[in-house]
Amino acid sequence: MSSGRSTALHTDRYELTMLDAALRDGTASRRCVFEVFGRRLPGGRRFGVVAGTGRLLSLIRDFRFGPEELRFLRDARIVDAATVAWLETYRFSGVVTGYREGELYFPGSPILTVEGTFADAVILETLILSVMNHDSAIATAAARMSIAADGRPLAEMGSRRAGEESAVAAARAAYIAGFSATSNLEAGRRWSIPTMGTAAHAWTLLHDDEESAFRSQVDAMGPETTLLVDTYDIAEGVRTAVRVAGPALGGVRIDSGDLPTVAAAVRAQLDALGATGTKITVTSDLDEYAIAALAASPVDAYGVGTSVVTGSGHPTAGMVYKLVARESASGDWIPVAKASTEKSSRGGRKRAVRVVADGTATTELLRIVHPGDASDTGSRGTRALQVVLIDGGETEVAFEGPRGVEAARHHHALVRAELPVGGFGLSRSDPAVPTVYQEGAPPSEA
Repeated sequence: MSSGRSTALHTDRYELTMLDAALRDGTASRRCVFEVFGRRLPGGRRFGVVAGTGRLLSLIRDFRFGPEELRFLRDARIVDAATVAWLETYRFSGVVTGYREGELYFPGSPILTVEGTFADAVILETLILSVMNHDSAIATAAARMSIAADGRPLAEMGSRRAGEESAVAAARAAYIAGFSATSNLEAGRRWSIPTMGTAAHAWTLLHDDEESAFRSQVDAMGPETTLLVDTYDIAEGVRTAVRVAGPALGGVRIDSGDLPTVAAAVRAQLDALGATGTKITVTSDLDEYAIAALAASPVDAYGVGTSVVTGSGHPTAGMVYKLVARESASGDWIPVAKASTEKSSRGGRKRAVRVVADGTATTELLRIVHPGDASDTGSRGTRALQVVLIDGGETEVAFEGPRGVEAARHHHALVRAELPVGGFGLSRSDPAVPTVYQEGAPPSEA
């Protein structure tokens, strides 16, 4: 899935200046462990959704400093000549473990663990956080909308409210978290996500009257198409739509008005006209709360734009990338942690399992272990959460591309079913699953 384009300058200057200084003082080769985690869940939400991992693996593969990148660093005097020479052959050669894409996470969850030399790992910080913070924010919002939709299809249609590449990433994240389709064709091409869309208001306005627009659309797409009926008068639009397409009309879309009231009136009108099988799709600035408010309405599908691609008010997941353990000059492992007020972290490498009782998650258990300890595959009543994503610099390709997207979507559906009932609420609350830290390896089982 390599794009062939370098991602090496998708970083902040201080990462390379730290590298430059570390190469000078000899600490660049110290073995280190960095972790990606969120100190809290944005907006008092009850869970987060991991997304972006499959994209990130490909971007790390492309994190190479070619002639143009090296020339910029030299000309701008970002680092010295020795560091430029070191970067010329840079390739991440460490190990990355982490939560599977689509997994739920909670405060403190070690979503990604990056192990390597300081030089290897420090310069990946911005790339990792830019991907994981964006995509996880979108996926978390999308999951809440999927819960509110309660099985009704959701389409992502927010491309025009995001940057061109952010739009593609947002469509991918929303699909993983439960949306069924996207309007973005590049997301369809790149990630094999189903695409949807028929016509906008401009199509109706182009024609001399609504009937002409509808007839042309039905001629081109067949009676199973979805007609947008609210350009002028909704009731008249529905009558015209059924007259043109017949009772086999596939669907109508409503993009304005008091949606619960309008949807009920449109359903009654369609049924009276014999179009009992015609589906109703609503759009118009929906978010999870608006979707929940439509639960009792005769709506068959939703289209969501601005809210999903902006994280429904929380466009970043608030994840950080922190050094949690390093080798000392003598080769011993030392846990390290930041102690700043309200930004403190817990040192030491974490091994994560989720305690599950009768199919319901009860605890996010983080065991603080030494780097290099044997992997914890989970004990009775627990589920191990971390998998190897990169080993010796080689990415696990099963997590990349369209196949990785489908695997993440499937995994998300499975793990979301483990949430306790309180985890499905939309109001502000504590995390649905508490995080508990434990020193050392798990107790042996009898």
